[in-house]
Amino acid sequence: MNNPKYKIQKTELLSDNWYILNRVTVDYQKKDNSWDTQVREVYDRGNGAAILLYNKSKGTVILTRQFRLPSYLNGNKSGLLIEVCAGLLDEDNPEACIIRETEEETGYRLPSVKKVFEAYMSPGAVTEILYYFIGEYDSSMKISAGGGLETEHEEIEVLEIPFDQAYIMIESGQIKDAKTIMLLQYAKINNLV
Repeated sequence: MNNPKYKIQKTELLSDNWYILNRVTVDYQKKDNSWDTQVREVYDRGNGAAILLYNKSKGTVILTRQFRLPSYLNGNKSGLLIEVCAGLLDEDNPEACIIRETEEETGYRLPSVKKVFEAYMSPGAVTEILYYFIGEYDSSMKISAGGGLETEHEEIEVLEIPFDQAYIMIESGQIKDAKTIMLLQYAKINNLV
């Protein structure tokens, strides 16, 4: 992080109640070599991983449904979102994280996963980079009901949906989660299902 075009002048902690929210003052050098100063709030919640579970022979995907307070506060009347399985890295590498999260949330124990890309989700305000995976599942991998961890206050519904139906749910507005849309589009482009 030592780019001479950017000079962090001050970082002020605003909150560390859930994750870290800082107010950062940065000087940056513009193309004409003059300097400008910006003050921005930056939310650091750590990095995460997400996975699309798919079954090629059945033509299905595994998605989850759970309450998301920020979506409720921004007009989602039920507060529920349909999403791919995902979670924060919590000191794990991305692959270990997503294998753990898959088991906790969906009840499927995957022997392997494939990383397909990574992306910043909201780079104007959030530091998080998300690692995207795909994983093929079958019924023999189902070892529990899933549903998340009670200690993390998770109440996750596991959904097995025909891929074509899930893809249509993007256009109908039933799926509004960016990571889910990105992975469903990856699956469509690459003929996974």
